[in-house]
Amino acid sequence: MLRLPAACLALMLLHQPALAAFPCDELWGERNAIYFEAGYCFKTERGKKAFGDNAGCKYDNVADVPLTARNRADIADIQRRERENNCPR
Repeated sequence: MLRLPAACLALMLLHQPALAAFPCDELWGERNAIYFEAGYCFKTERGKKAFGDNAGCKYDNVADVPLTARNRADIADIQRRERENNCPR
């Protein structure tokens, strides 16, 4: 059985929140890329920074964005994984 020295274990625990943010950022990007491809106009600075200045966007309301059944299933799966990772909303 592998035993980690206490110092290594402490470092792992201290850095875990930073590692936990990575999956959340990745999931956020995946989810919002679907909306971007469908023409959503981002309102937040984070969205604008990630996806550009909204040139060519068509939908200001996320409920108006035309999504395929596959898009909706993918978004639901991503949101489930975001909840599992305790990602901020």
